[in-house]
Amino acid sequence: MSSAFGDAARLAWLALARAPQVGPVTFFQLLARFGSPEAALRGVPSIRPDMDAARRELEATHEAGGRLLYAEDDAYPAALGELSPPPPVLTVFGDAALFQRSAVAIVGARDASAAGRRMARELASALGEAGLVIASGLARGIDGEAHAASLDTGTIAVLAGGADQVYPPQHGDLYAAIRERGLIVSERPLGRRATAQDFPRRNRIITGLSVGTVIVEAAERSGSLISARMAGEQGREVMAVPGSPLDRRAAGTNRLLREGATLIRHGEDVLEAISSQIGVSSTGFHPVLPLDPPDRPDVEDTGLPARILEALSPTPLPIAEIARASGCSARQCAACLMELELEGRALTHTGGLASRV
Repeated sequence: MSSAFGDAARLAWLALARAPQVGPVTFFQLLARFGSPEAALRGVPSIRPDMDAARRELEATHEAGGRLLYAEDDAYPAALGELSPPPPVLTVFGDAALFQRSAVAIVGARDASAAGRRMARELASALGEAGLVIASGLARGIDGEAHAASLDTGTIAVLAGGADQVYPPQHGDLYAAIRERGLIVSERPLGRRATAQDFPRRNRIITGLSVGTVIVEAAERSGSLISARMAGEQGREVMAVPGSPLDRRAAGTNRLLREGATLIRHGEDVLEAISSQIGVSSTGFHPVLPLDPPDRPDVEDTGLPARILEALSPTPLPIAEIARASGCSARQCAACLMELELEGRALTHTGGLASRV
């Protein structure tokens, strides 16, 4: 979807994405089957979209100074486009140009120690100075420290509720600063209060936006460990800061290290771990976006399905890797894979992976 995509099509896209019985997987399956959101709405009578609610959301987002990004928009973050499936719609407030830069996620305990908070600040500051954007979830503790330390260099806060819902409330000032100087992101509509099921979806976006995820502190049962698992499934680098065996807040990170996560002591360790994704020059680390083949013209590429099938393996591979081997963009690859899956010739897996049947 380019900027020339019509208003009626955008409204239908939003209404289909917000339909109660349509999640991201169903959304893109319908899109692959029917070709457009309008055709999907006509073709499946059981889907009853609220067109008036979609219009109100469009107007409210615009009036609040925000923007809706659709998964096929040129400005949609390429890293999220590699996921299978990506969020169909994002609501954003702030500087969407931050999506064009490489990001690292820094997450961890809400009840973080003083040492953990200091580590989060130092990592965020060092990585920001190296040109990376910091992504996190605006939670208390590690998240908040990472955002605050990267306000001047670029930070993205992904919210579990609507992009206008400040949570936790004590981060009101930080939220306002990020909205003015960084970027607020949510896949939920304005006004939605976060529920328990929204936080794993938020974490998936945080890790999906990032080339790697650093866990600073995390107990054995922690949402940050879910983020680490998601990052691994998405083919992203998983990194962890070691801690004292006597501190329960280090139990989760120490376990990640035992299971193969990259040990992090400072920013240079992170840069070394992700160097292949962001690019390294002889004069130091200068992050650049991973190369993604340019979108082909809006004509049918009849040979693409065959090239994708040839690139597939019985072992699940990241969609970004399949796209590179097939000579197409990650978004084109994901769309074609959905069609191949409907035909029973391919399988897509959680974490942006796909395999041959």
